[in-house]
Amino acid sequence: MLLEVLTPERKLYSGEVYGVQLPGIDGLFEVLDRHAPLIAALGKGRMKVLKDKTQNEFYNIEGGFVEVYRNKATVLVEGAEAK
Repeated sequence: MLLEVLTPERKLYSGEVYGVQLPGIDGLFEVLDRHAPLIAALGKGRMKVLKDKTQNEFYNIEGGFVEVYRNKATVLVEGAEAK
């Protein structure tokens, strides 16, 4: 699936991934390849990008929203930094 992570200042990440783990306002959840359409609010916490089944990248995010539609996840966050 295609993942895009956007902040007000820049595009932080764009590429094909296996999935992404996000800090929702009610707890962690994962979005994997071919997930059903979804819109969710995100809290402050750690986002885990699952590049494939063995490689991960981590980002600290300040909260925002995620939209999943047609095998594309768009993460809009107030701020983020790679960990």
